[in-house]
Amino acid sequence: MPRYALKIEYHGGPFAGWQRQVAQSTVQGAIEAALARLEPRDHSIVAAGRTDTGVHGLAQVAHCDMEKDWDPFRLSEALNHHLKPAPVAILDCARVSEDWHARFSARERRYLFRILMRRAPVTHLRDLVWRVNQPLDIAEMQAAADHLIGKHDFTTFRSSICQAQSPVKTLDRLDVTQVVGPHGPEAHFDVRARSFLHNQVRSFVGTLERVGAGSRDVQSVADALASRDRATCGPVCPPGGLYLAGVGYEDDPFLAD
Repeated sequence: MPRYALKIEYHGGPFAGWQRQVAQSTVQGAIEAALARLEPRDHSIVAAGRTDTGVHGLAQVAHCDMEKDWDPFRLSEALNHHLKPAPVAILDCARVSEDWHARFSARERRYLFRILMRRAPVTHLRDLVWRVNQPLDIAEMQAAADHLIGKHDFTTFRSSICQAQSPVKTLDRLDVTQVVGPHGPEAHFDVRARSFLHNQVRSFVGTLERVGAGSRDVQSVADALASRDRATCGPVCPPGGLYLAGVGYEDDPFLAD
């Protein structure tokens, strides 16, 4: 069966996460329903990573197997037609080999988190950012973030329901920058690794926000990491500001398309 890679954008607000669930609206379920309109049968797509309720996708990647030999452009156009009005869009589609796997072939996952720093309530960016009332110290948050980069036991920043076999992961990048947008100043967190634990990014951001607000110091983050104790983690921030921003592959199927 021909296999296709899909690059997917979605607004996570209306969905109970990526993964298909009984009697719940999910991103995976929406795409599989659209595929069934093209080839009437049960479909099961595989994604590079599962996002939680309310988390968004800028460039999620999944693969699907089709019976018909579709032109990739026509397949993406047909899927976008049948996905309406759900806030899900196929940005790109590429034919890949039968052994290519959206999850297991991935070498990097990239996440973006956005904090809007203003006192006024959110209007246009509702469910797309985490609003905090005060400006945050970007330099202090970066200094604390530097302690997290590298290979560590991330038990402190791991959800109690995480199903990963090991809490040891390698964090390749955690950059904190300030961006001035039309709605006010934002703190952006660029987080990259081959794989992540459940709630790891939101735990990072919630802890670093406390540093930026002056409620914790930089050393406390290093101490929390070393403690391997979930109780020393800061609050887990809300999901609305989190985006799966991209997935890296040794041979990017969309560049080769």
